[in-house]
Amino acid sequence: MKVLIINGSPHAKGNTSIAINEMKKIFDAEGIEVNVVQVGNKVIRGCVACGKCFTDKKCVFNDIVNETAQLFEEADGLVIASPVYYASANGTLISFLDRLFFSTATKFDKTMKVGASVVIARRAGTTATFDELNKYFTINQMPVASSQYWNNAFGREQGEVEQDGEGLQTMRTLARNMTFLMKSISLGKEKFGLPEKEQWIPTHFIR
Repeated sequence: MKVLIINGSPHAKGNTSIAINEMKKIFDAEGIEVNVVQVGNKVIRGCVACGKCFTDKKCVFNDIVNETAQLFEEADGLVIASPVYYASANGTLISFLDRLFFSTATKFDKTMKVGASVVIARRAGTTATFDELNKYFTINQMPVASSQYWNNAFGREQGEVEQDGEGLQTMRTLARNMTFLMKSISLGKEKFGLPEKEQWIPTHFIR
């Protein structure tokens, strides 16, 4: 089984990476293949709503978004991790996610891929960012993995998250729960298949 981890921090060895690595230890022990993609330190523009992805099956801007799409398609689970900026995720990460999810909407089905978001902050804004990131999963029929607490850890200076014992334990519990959920879904798909899908009923409101 495979997990794709998106690191939205601009610091490759910062506190967000420490939290991710705590999860990776568990995934490694469980025999889960892990791919980590660092996006927070890249120059990534936002979606321009051109619609080309509907015909091209990829984003018109050929950058790390298209490179990551294949890894996403192959993954059984997706972890999105971000530092908190002004009670929100890193803007570069949001631009990346908007384009990744929108441009792959007609390329492959995300139903029952397991999602988990991880957020790191000095003090506040974690739950708002946590909710923001989870919305990418819930609009795509992706089950959301949970832990013993909201998936956050605390630290400001590089390495401070290592002092957050509860936060690191939350990451380990999250990885174990995510592994169990992915394996359970895999067994369920073999026995029952995916849930029946209805044809989409697009409803638009105009004032």
